[in-house]
Amino acid sequence: MNNQSMEPAVSGAVTPRAMGDTPRARPAAQPQRFERPGYALTVLFIGAFLAPLDYFIVNLALPSIHTGLHATDAQLQLIVSAYASAYAVLLITGGRLGDLFGRKRMFMGGMAAFVLASALCGFATSGHMLVLSRIVQGIAAAVMAPQVLATIRAVVPPHQQTRVMSFYGFVFGLSSIVGQLGGGALITYHPFGLDWRSIFLLNIPVGILAFLGTWRFVPESHPAESTGVDLKGVGLLSLLLMLVIYPMTHGREAGWPAWTFVMFALSVPVFALFIAVERRIERAGGHPLVDLKLFRNPAFATGLVLAFLFYCESAFFLTYGIYLQTGLHWSPFASGIAIMPFASGFIVGPFMSPAIVRRIGSHVLTLGFAMLATGFSVTTWAAGQSAIPEPVFYLGLICAGIGQGLVLPSLMRIVLAEVVPEKAGLASGIVSSTLQIGAAFGTAAISGVFFGVLGHETTPAAWSHAFQVCIGIITVLLFVCIALSMLLVRHQRVAARNARSGPTLIATKPD
Repeated sequence: MNNQSMEPAVSGAVTPRAMGDTPRARPAAQPQRFERPGYALTVLFIGAFLAPLDYFIVNLALPSIHTGLHATDAQLQLIVSAYASAYAVLLITGGRLGDLFGRKRMFMGGMAAFVLASALCGFATSGHMLVLSRIVQGIAAAVMAPQVLATIRAVVPPHQQTRVMSFYGFVFGLSSIVGQLGGGALITYHPFGLDWRSIFLLNIPVGILAFLGTWRFVPESHPAESTGVDLKGVGLLSLLLMLVIYPMTHGREAGWPAWTFVMFALSVPVFALFIAVERRIERAGGHPLVDLKLFRNPAFATGLVLAFLFYCESAFFLTYGIYLQTGLHWSPFASGIAIMPFASGFIVGPFMSPAIVRRIGSHVLTLGFAMLATGFSVTTWAAGQSAIPEPVFYLGLICAGIGQGLVLPSLMRIVLAEVVPEKAGLASGIVSSTLQIGAAFGTAAISGVFFGVLGHETTPAAWSHAFQVCIGIITVLLFVCIALSMLLVRHQRVAARNARSGPTLIATKPD
């Protein structure tokens, strides 16, 4: 290993193909590197920035969209949830396409489609057209986003990945701030007289610059063998995730009608069929969409459980906004300012990560979860003391935000380190999709508790109590994450010792 290239951690054996399915062999893949890493990472991080930005920023624009397009309440809900659902459902497929056809190529294709979809959103003439454009935008984001982490895993030398992933965490935190505050400013000041359309049209010049920068500065990375796409796997996995995610994101608003439970029930046989199809392809010597061997690695499997529980905390953002705007009658801009203590910690945390990793290694994950749990515990206590947030309340949010900034990049880095570069796109998609499912589940379940505790009460104290209960539930989940993060580090150490005895499809690294 040297400073300029990164060899795969282990060699992945190529299994024989099924009879009649001859792979198209490429020349042996040469280790790739960034010739101008600053420019290359900048354009990749633009992709990492745009995907979550277009989720956060739209929430503040909904009243303006309602007025400008005469959109119905159902269409307004779909403008947010259709993007999130399409994004979550296709993340795994998008990551796998990068593994098969080249991550640079798929990133550029996703970025081009994202720019086109943003233009369609910006020039939409009806609520229906805007919803359809948002679905296309979500699909494009799902193709684009996994290539960022996969390229970092495959191209950046291991000793630099902690620092690079810290910048990734910073960019992700920055997107939430820009989405909440920048979006509010665009809606308020109407640049070029574009009202809500500016939040979409701004993506066009930024996306074009990122597209050209990727073409110029980002190297291609893909395995030495080109394989076909497992179309059955793509169809079944997309159906499975839709059966799970769609009722989660729409069920609460619809009052949990019978169709939501029917969809949940149907997901069970679809899941079983998907596993059976993937195993059959694997036994035949083919290349399934999802390599089930990944889940046999205890560290990778534990990381997925952590990712799910960690992003259940997304209910915090929903319940916090409702508590401030509906319960305390704060303006959207004031509510955006109120999230700044958490967001500022989210930005600071990633920059602290490299120094902490040098001292305690992968235990940075445990420290991050401990700060999240401690911060939310303080906020829970403060919410019980006063219906109006006071300084101690915000101090808890700063602590939790720093923990968030430590956990997100560290979790992605540690889990992806368990996978050989050839599988980085698939693994990135799996982890990202698990995060989205956790967010959907947490938002649906914990917000349900929020409204259940609130009942018919309308006093500020009642809203504060409902918020306090929800943050308390999130805190309990985070304490579970502390224990699981310690188990993850333990699995990692065991896997590192085992790796010295021979190569496998799973790459492990000592913390």
